Amino acid sequence: MKKREVHIVGNWKMNQTLVEISQFFIEMSKMKMELKCKAWIAPQAIHISILKEIAFTTGSIQIGAQNCCEHDSGAYTGEISPLGLADIGVEFVIIGHSERRTIYGEQNSLLNKKVLLALSHGLKVIYCVGETLEERESGQTFSIIENQLDLGLKNLPAEQAKNLMIAYEPVWAIGTGKTATAEQAEEVHAFIRSKLTTQAEQTIILYGGSVKPDNIDSLLAKENIDGALVGGASLKAQDFRALCSSASTAMM
Repeated sequence: MKKREVHIVGNWKMNQTLVEISQFFIEMSKMKMELKCKAWIAPQAIHISILKEIAFTTGSIQIGAQNCCEHDSGAYTGEISPLGLADIGVEFVIIGHSERRTIYGEQNSLLNKKVLLALSHGLKVIYCVGETLEERESGQTFSIIENQLDLGLKNLPAEQAKNLMIAYEPVWAIGTGKTATAEQAEEVHAFIRSKLTTQAEQTIILYGGSVKPDNIDSLLAKENIDGALVGGASLKAQDFRALCSSASTAMM
């Protein structure tokens, strides 16, 4: 049995039409499963309010955002205000996903501003860290992740630590079909926990990187892996349910 609550967080990225969203929840409702884990979904920003309404009726899935701005308001066309997210009842926000880091060039210093501002509005934050294949092969995994933690979580108020989650997502395993072995993932998760200065034992640390129903059990069996940040496998209700079922079993 896990000491900490197990979370399955679906990151839908820039996917799902209204028809697909409707079908997803119709299929989920047919499965009639009793969740013991935490099931969260981060849809496209344009669909957050729609999923909030659906989630209100089901009561079992929390809805969050994939990103937010480092400012609450102002002349920042196209950005998403963390104050606005909190205002509509969003529960959490993902910050520092590898796609934000690599495609949009977001640096640790910028991510730090986002983390602190989102937490100040009562949002739970999933802060993502991870190394590229080149960094892993050159033996830099731990130094890269330590740097991301130090700079991205700089000046984190101790009282906000309870609302912070970490997601380890090796960049080389995202959307590639490759997955870190459970042993590789556990090694990094244990390292991350050792570097947290506040509430280290209570902090939820997720694994993200081509997580699927056929590899989730081996990951959750590890002491420091508290769930998963899931991309593709969270888009299909049957796969998402299977992941949640494994996570619920891990909590028993």
